[in-house]
Amino acid sequence: MTLTQRLRDERGIALVVVLLVGLAAAAITLGAGMLGTSTSAINVYSERLSVLEAVADAGLEETRSAINGDRSLYPDSSFTTIESGASVEDVDGQTIPNVRRSSYVGPTGVTTGQYGVFGSIVVVVEDDYGNTIVRRNEVFQESFAKYAYFTDSEGGNIYFGGGDQIFGPLHTNDQMLIHATGATFHGPVETAQTVQSPQNATFMQGYTENGRYIAMPETADLLKLQVQGQTGSTAFVGNSVGGQGQATTRIEFVAVDLNGDGDRSDDNEGFIRVYQHLGNPNWVMGDVPADYGTNGLRNSVNCGAWDEDEDAWIVAAEMDSDDWEDQLTDASRRCYPGGAEELNDGVFNAGPDAQGGSWLPWPGTVDAAVLAARPADAAYLFPITRVLNPSFRGVIFVEGKVAISGVVRSRVTVAATDDIVIVDDVTYSVDPGAGTCRDILGIFSGDDVVVADNPINNPTRTSAGMAYLTFDDTKDEFIQGVVLALNNFTVENYDQGSSDAEACEATAWGRGCLYLTGGVIQDTRGAVGLATGRGYLKRYAYDQCAANDPPPYFPTTGHFSRGRFFEVDPVNFDIAAYYQMLTPQ
Repeated sequence: MTLTQRLRDERGIALVVVLLVGLAAAAITLGAGMLGTSTSAINVYSERLSVLEAVADAGLEETRSAINGDRSLYPDSSFTTIESGASVEDVDGQTIPNVRRSSYVGPTGVTTGQYGVFGSIVVVVEDDYGNTIVRRNEVFQESFAKYAYFTDSEGGNIYFGGGDQIFGPLHTNDQMLIHATGATFHGPVETAQTVQSPQNATFMQGYTENGRYIAMPETADLLKLQVQGQTGSTAFVGNSVGGQGQATTRIEFVAVDLNGDGDRSDDNEGFIRVYQHLGNPNWVMGDVPADYGTNGLRNSVNCGAWDEDEDAWIVAAEMDSDDWEDQLTDASRRCYPGGAEELNDGVFNAGPDAQGGSWLPWPGTVDAAVLAARPADAAYLFPITRVLNPSFRGVIFVEGKVAISGVVRSRVTVAATDDIVIVDDVTYSVDPGAGTCRDILGIFSGDDVVVADNPINNPTRTSAGMAYLTFDDTKDEFIQGVVLALNNFTVENYDQGSSDAEACEATAWGRGCLYLTGGVIQDTRGAVGLATGRGYLKRYAYDQCAANDPPPYFPTTGHFSRGRFFEVDPVNFDIAAYYQMLTPQ
């Protein structure tokens, strides 16, 4: 091959290489351009999705604000459309182009109200380019049980002071007055008005003035619970006979160890008994005789002691006339409410008893285990747990007044159209201090919740001039539960009686300590004692269980708080089908 031929061949290869390099460069340039175009498109898409997401999130909060401002917007069932295909404005008040929003709200989950009021806000946002965003925010109404202390009115001239210790959240719609003697607030404090002399108090979690106004529940909220009581065969008809601190219907909580394991906290071990004498509130409440001012406890049919001659525990009215007063100073002295076995030689009497009162029979089937454990009164024990009473809805409802006492093994709300009276201690089967949240009691009165002034709760003289004596197993009173009174929580005759007969811990006082574990919610702050020592000295503790898992059907504040947040698949989304899916059938 000649030199000329080689040079000609190499020039051809160079041409091919140049063409290939040119094509590669063109491809790279084209690719870079396409990549730039794609990146720009992605950025535009991302920005548009960000706008849609922001519009959706704003819709959730705007809808929550709307239902907090107008309760009628929140339906009892299904869902309400708050806005449909509405245009949306930005922060400057300018309409966001090509964007539409629809917002819905309705109850979801268990919608009976037994466990509280829960719902969902759903927002659907669309644009003209086929993009869709769906968001859901669960909401729930705050239960009044979250409060350790709540009042609509502080009563005008009642102060926090004297070293008061308040645990848990506190709210009042009224002005708070702090006395120079000081008080300590361990939880958050909010008033719809102002705090007078805040320097006199210690606020461990601060305080808020000019906060939100929270309306008290209404009678209509209470009456809604009647059907729940009827469903579980735990609705009763009483009356309003008697003065403050009296009732003719008495409910005794009874916890029974059915399986013999040494405790009374199993799921089937909670009951109530219901006693009535519709014409004699004095007997039902264990009050002192009508002629007390003349004869003291001489004619009492509720108070007694051990009689050595009779070799039995007998009431004062049946004691020998020459030594009855001495007998009532014996360590065995006690007073009991009407219908108690102790007033009938320790034997259960279904009635009519000697005073004409009776225990109401349980209308359902008596379980064999109950009959074996309590043969005498098995037919009069109303189960208040689902195990033995599947229809029980967690509500005991009374038309009229009712007195309560005993040991609670359940999650239950007692609701009454009139006063609810504390005739003796009301405690849980498991101490609330254990933190197990095994038991919870709501006490919801259409009027007052009153601690009775009877010889069970209040130290009493056997006759004028004699020393005050305790006629109960403890000198203090114990209430474990969340009290809600549409009027007030108070103590009958709190300004009368001894001022030093029963010490509260190390402090000389009249009726000892009032240990309340739970919360007190009332329209107007009621008095439980005086600084002179009459009445009770408060020892209130907060039960966190009531806030986290409130009593069944307990009233709510109506204020919706945020719950969990969800992103929902928009493909083939249908709002009616979605709400139906969220609500158990």
